[in-house]
Amino acid sequence: MSRDADKSSQQSAALIVIDVQNDFCPGGALAVPDGDAVVAAVNRLAEGFTHVILTQDWHPPGHSSFASAHPGRRPFETIEAPYGAQTLWPDHCVQGTRGAEFHPGLRVPQAELVLRKGFRRDIDSYSAFRENDRRTPTGLGAYLRERGLYELTLCGLATDYCVLYSALDAREGGFKVRLALEACRGIDLDGSLARALEAMTRAGVIITP
Repeated sequence: MSRDADKSSQQSAALIVIDVQNDFCPGGALAVPDGDAVVAAVNRLAEGFTHVILTQDWHPPGHSSFASAHPGRRPFETIEAPYGAQTLWPDHCVQGTRGAEFHPGLRVPQAELVLRKGFRRDIDSYSAFRENDRRTPTGLGAYLRERGLYELTLCGLATDYCVLYSALDAREGGFKVRLALEACRGIDLDGSLARALEAMTRAGVIITP
């Protein structure tokens, strides 16, 4: 590849770092096993990208996805929301709290956008591209297209939830998508990690170790 071609490829590529926040790391309210292990890998990966975007779960207190908002319900139960099945979670990533902050070891000074999701009280949001009603866009797709960023590398937390939904929506939106597996960790409930990797592979996501 020529130097000009390599430069052109870099200019159309973006790294999307999904939800590397305190509440998803050990000690957090909704910790992903070994979640903080992604931090060093993300930092290394980000050094190779001019364009980096961070996503941030950003729930208001009393969000409808919190079990605490439904008397008598417990975390990890499922309810029927107006938009379909919704898992109930422990209160996490509440706006303005330490749990919602990015992991303090994250070093991506060139990040050009922080996309906050899940801030609508009545709709949860796993994907960086669409809310869980599958209709309400976050605006990320339009931002990427406007900037000419069509080659995406995804990493972060958790592989089998927010990373999965983001990757599938990116593919549906016509983007080329890679998953940097070393910079991801999953929850893996009842085989959910294997199912997520299979679903992404079927959708055309390129999975790299």
